[in-house]
Amino acid sequence: MTTIVKGRIAGQPFALDADQVRQAVAGVLPEPLHEHYVVIDGRRFPPKQVIAAVTGLDRADFTTHQARRTLRRLGFLTGRRATPPPPPPPSRTDKSTWPHQGREAEALRPYMGKWVAQKGIEVLFAADTPGQIFDWLERNDQYADEMFKVPEPGSLAEGWTSKVDITRWP
Repeated sequence: MTTIVKGRIAGQPFALDADQVRQAVAGVLPEPLHEHYVVIDGRRFPPKQVIAAVTGLDRADFTTHQARRTLRRLGFLTGRRATPPPPPPPSRTDKSTWPHQGREAEALRPYMGKWVAQKGIEVLFAADTPGQIFDWLERNDQYADEMFKVPEPGSLAEGWTSKVDITRWP
């Protein structure tokens, strides 16, 4: 025996059964889920998408709660998406959480206080001034991804990152 649910949504009377709901969403792709969902034939749908498809009502005219309650009365499973917990903050001492697992930091350690030109994580050249870096790059027909001053312990880094040809710097 088919269960028919009668009621009102957005002030409009309706009488629905589970088969009508299944037919209304049979060829429909589920939209992205927000917080709530209903399972119909193994697929998760936003409840308001389903009720709008079955009744023709505008989704702004009824609430998710009304849609969920109606669909539950028809025997469909409804639920709420779990929100994943935020990731823990990265450890400052665990190198596996560092960019390049700490390899870049180790590669730069000998250059503290110097300007460096890098391609990837490889140091191409180190010098006391940015001008010396530019001269070396131009003389050796080299291109760098980044150029910056490696900070000394307790200081801030200075420099810039670019994927342009820094050998042509004015």
